[in-house]
Amino acid sequence: MHGLAFDIAHMLAGALVLLSLMMLYQDRLYALINVLALHALVLAMSVAWQAWVHDAPHLYITAGIALVFKAIVIPMALRRMVFQLRIHREIERVVGSGLTMLAAIALVALSLEVMLPVTEGVDPVSREDIALALSVVLIGLLMMVTRHNAVSQVAGFMSLENGIVLAATGAQGMPLVVEISVAFSVLIAFIVIGIFLFRIRERFDTVDVEALDKFRGERR
Repeated sequence: MHGLAFDIAHMLAGALVLLSLMMLYQDRLYALINVLALHALVLAMSVAWQAWVHDAPHLYITAGIALVFKAIVIPMALRRMVFQLRIHREIERVVGSGLTMLAAIALVALSLEVMLPVTEGVDPVSREDIALALSVVLIGLLMMVTRHNAVSQVAGFMSLENGIVLAATGAQGMPLVVEISVAFSVLIAFIVIGIFLFRIRERFDTVDVEALDKFRGERR
């Protein structure tokens, strides 16, 4: 892959990292869900571009799954969940946004520092895409541990999974059976999480995990 194809592949992978940082910065649930949908849309575009460049038709199915389920179905379900549960619209953080963003930038630098030497000699686009994919995964983990709201933690989990798909695509793709099984596993996990959130809201009247921890302490 050379020239324009090379640049577009890196632009899309870099856009995923940028959108991951945007997700981390959001302090409103609806805005976070909108950025999550855009994150999945860019992932679908990246996978489709890799499918066209490498002549790998099975990756079009992966792109289609990302577009339909991750960019449309799951964000719509999350919006409906937020509305029906009457969840507080503002996202509460464990630490301030400034420190969180600095930590995210440090994770991006760490990903590049670790992955680029390890993948030396690999195809250049795959090498850099895998490094950027690791950045997306780590930022997703950071989002999960720096948010109190369970819905925002679900968004972090979905962002993390998008990074894994990007890494697999950069490594010339994974077998179609694995891609489909991973996609449906994520969908099933999302359904279970949705049911779990409804039960939490019904029982405790909140989805703030810090409040749930306090309640657990009071019960002891």
